Amino acid sequence: MQKLPVKWGISLPNRGALFGLTDVDALIGTAKAAEQSGVFESVWFGDSLIHKPRLEAITMLAAVATHTNRVRLGTICMASFPVRHPVLLAIQWASLDQISQGRALLGVCIGGGHEGELRAFGVKREERVGRMKEGIQLLRQIWSDKEVVHKGKYYTLEGYNIVPKPVQKPPPIWIAVSPEREQVGDKVVDGAMRRVGALADGYITMGVTAQELGKRLRIIEETANEIGKDLSNFEVAIHGMVNVNDDKQSAYAQAKDYFNHYYGPTYPPESLIKVWLAHGPPKDCARLIQEWIDMGITTPVLRFTAKDQLEQVRRFIDEVLPLLRLN
Repeated sequence: MQKLPVKWGISLPNRGALFGLTDVDALIGTAKAAEQSGVFESVWFGDSLIHKPRLEAITMLAAVATHTNRVRLGTICMASFPVRHPVLLAIQWASLDQISQGRALLGVCIGGGHEGELRAFGVKREERVGRMKEGIQLLRQIWSDKEVVHKGKYYTLEGYNIVPKPVQKPPPIWIAVSPEREQVGDKVVDGAMRRVGALADGYITMGVTAQELGKRLRIIEETANEIGKDLSNFEVAIHGMVNVNDDKQSAYAQAKDYFNHYYGPTYPPESLIKVWLAHGPPKDCARLIQEWIDMGITTPVLRFTAKDQLEQVRRFIDEVLPLLRLN
């Protein structure tokens, strides 16, 4: 897989607006500051509807689009993708791409399978992978200039030409998936990576060891080669957690409090924190972020696990970034 230049992204806490971590003005202000810094090339929001409520991701991206000019605008993991109807999503995402003049980047996943959310939308847990696969294929058909003729397991759309069309031809779709091999086994992990290689324009992982990422990237590349797919522009992203603080214990405590609000008291486990949370003084943060880059991450998307997002952005740019080797 071709080594691409590092492109920095920032992931903003739209869920945090519901529990006092931030607010709309701060989210938009941080997105503007990230673009103006000249360092960050993309801005991302997380997604969930009922299970982990937050300010809705597409709406937030549209708001940020009107305050920025250059950064790409993405969903770091559209967990609601299996419950969103592809026709409505195609229209919403094409509208975002029009508003942003071709900067929309759709990161999808199958979500956590929350029973209440699935039930509200009439979707079964075991349908998530199939709906993701079919949904990706249908989105690309809808966004094309051809009449849609689709009769699948979950969706039927025949004889339609749906507008608006996006600026990009078509917008990129990345897949976010990071199963624990020790928990689910080789078959599940390798199958997920084959889907990435066959269907996605980019890959998003969570914290992972270099050995494990190497295994995943090999399967992605092998799958793409089998179908003659070009990976020359294929980006590999990590949704990485960062807390820059001269006191390492305080950085850890802030991050744990953040995780408790965002994910719940039992997540993430310590084994994941070790490879996922860059925390403490700048040199400690730089050490783990450098490991991400060295293992093949082309697009580190940083989520700052602290209340003062702008201060974290400043410290990353001024104190952490100069310590990194990017070539």
